[in-house]
Amino acid sequence: MDLEQTRFNMVAQQIRTWYVLDDTVLDLLYKIKREEFVPAENLAMAFVDMEIPLGFGQVMLTPKMEARILQELHIRKTDKILEVGSGSGYMTALLADKGAHVHSVEIIPELKAMAEKNLKAHGITNVTLEQGDAARGWPQHEPYDVIVLTASTPVLPDAFKNSLNPGGRLFAIVGEDPVMEALLITCVAPGEFTTTVLFETSTVPFINAQQPSRFTF
Repeated sequence: MDLEQTRFNMVAQQIRTWYVLDDTVLDLLYKIKREEFVPAENLAMAFVDMEIPLGFGQVMLTPKMEARILQELHIRKTDKILEVGSGSGYMTALLADKGAHVHSVEIIPELKAMAEKNLKAHGITNVTLEQGDAARGWPQHEPYDVIVLTASTPVLPDAFKNSLNPGGRLFAIVGEDPVMEALLITCVAPGEFTTTVLFETSTVPFINAQQPSRFTF
């Protein structure tokens, strides 16, 4: 496989066509090699427009989703970032390149170990990996400038938006199958937020995600 040609095709055919045109984002996809974060048994899927299984019921998001998230968040070099769901560490690496520091929380010990190994292999040091359940918030290092939820949640806990600095941005996939919404929530002032629906999608939920109230009669 000609990796660089395949990477070029991925960017041209999947990512640019999904309205990701920010050169800083596109350049990053060439700089940080996606295939080096993919489990060996799924290496052939590294550039394919589909989620890649990581085991334990978890997945890597599609390449176009990762790129779109980066573009929508407009990350600055001074930003303190919370990532919920480290996975293989690939999205963590992308966030770390664009921001000041990433606090990344992973509930599954084996995936935390995978992310640690991958980030260390790439010399990425501005990341703090923690094991824990952050599906309903992670106030330990708040406030944050950017929060990224890498799995879906049927209901978005208020704890996340309340952990944002003024000007802070939150990306979340909210809802239940078959249709979920990708949301960009911005803290415009203390206690004041705007919400933009970016697109419809579907992905696996967090373990222990907050559930909607079920009324029974």
